[in-house]
Amino acid sequence: MDIFLIRHTKTAAINGLCYGQTDVALADTFIEETQAVVNKLASLSNGCLIYSSPLSRCLRLAETFRRPVVVDQRLREVNFGDWEGIRFDEIDQQTLRHWTEHFVTQPPPNGECFNDLCQRVGVFWDELIAAQPAKQVILITHAGVIRALLAHVLQLPPRNAFSMQVDAGSVHKLRYQNDYTYIDYINR
Repeated sequence: MDIFLIRHTKTAAINGLCYGQTDVALADTFIEETQAVVNKLASLSNGCLIYSSPLSRCLRLAETFRRPVVVDQRLREVNFGDWEGIRFDEIDQQTLRHWTEHFVTQPPPNGECFNDLCQRVGVFWDELIAAQPAKQVILITHAGVIRALLAHVLQLPPRNAFSMQVDAGSVHKLRYQNDYTYIDYINR
């Protein structure tokens, strides 16, 4: 089974805005960026399944493939809680510094920590692998989710997930074969 992890294209959010689960608009370059994503994919089989985060920045890209889309809440970005929709430089800097040093186990106020995200997407991944619903699967999601999935597959400590680059509009290809997950490429 080929699994393509795709991060949504660029957003129109202002730089430094904290918007994990906040629905933000896509950049005006969406059409061009979508074509670039499509160009990165091998030809898709008729039975290719598409899963998407429910957030519009992912769902809009998923719908461009003109196939049924399975929306799964577990593919949402990390929940920044009370910090959603505000700029990082508006957060008390001592509080923010403490969080950045302990983000794996420490959630923002009323949010979730990275371990929570890893657990959520790990359950999704394990169910997907057990079911093997198609020869090709596309997951359209967010940078945090992709990092968490890669950490899960590679059995990395969650903190190390942030050493992987996950650009807007990037494609990451994994292949599940003979009870093993291979990584064909990351961040194309």
